[in-house]
Amino acid sequence: MIGRIRGTLAEKQPPEILVDVAGVGYEIHMPMTSFYQLPSIGEEVVVFTHFVVREDAQLLFGFADKMERGLFRELIKANGVGPKLGLAILSGMSAAQFLSSVQNEDVSALVSLPGIGKKTAERLVVELKDRLAKFGKTQSIVMPPPSSDLLNANTVVPLNDTREDAQSALIALGYKPAQASKLVESVYQEGMESESLIREALKAAI
Repeated sequence: MIGRIRGTLAEKQPPEILVDVAGVGYEIHMPMTSFYQLPSIGEEVVVFTHFVVREDAQLLFGFADKMERGLFRELIKANGVGPKLGLAILSGMSAAQFLSSVQNEDVSALVSLPGIGKKTAERLVVELKDRLAKFGKTQSIVMPPPSSDLLNANTVVPLNDTREDAQSALIALGYKPAQASKLVESVYQEGMESESLIREALKAAI
């Protein structure tokens, strides 16, 4: 088990990073909530990791702190939740928001996330409410409902490099191309960097 990696941040392409450790590059998938906390390329970074071995791949998932990693580990134990969906959940809302949604049985907040339907959201609440109690109580967080116009859009808008990077990140997190395009276009402002654009697009999704 690889539990922590410390090295030089060599590349950042949301939702993946490359960390150089004594000449060996580790590709790590991260939720955007952790991605936002990364230092600049070339600086030292410490990432708490979870190692997943599959028949067709060996994958590293990274987190800014042990709490988020612990929440990810509980998520992927839930029925029907794999690492990719766990990553999408923790990209669409913070650990505190997810804990609050489960504790308050806020199914509507969970269904705003990609890959989460009503039945899956209800199952997550049932399966995780008691298991997540060890993470402590969180304050109730009011989250706006998703916009049906935004999420049901079926046109893809031509993008510049920044918007293309943001759209690619959203697609990697489980959003459909047309949905990702509409989210990006709804919040894009001239001069925005990719990370800021992704952050605002994810906020718009919920």
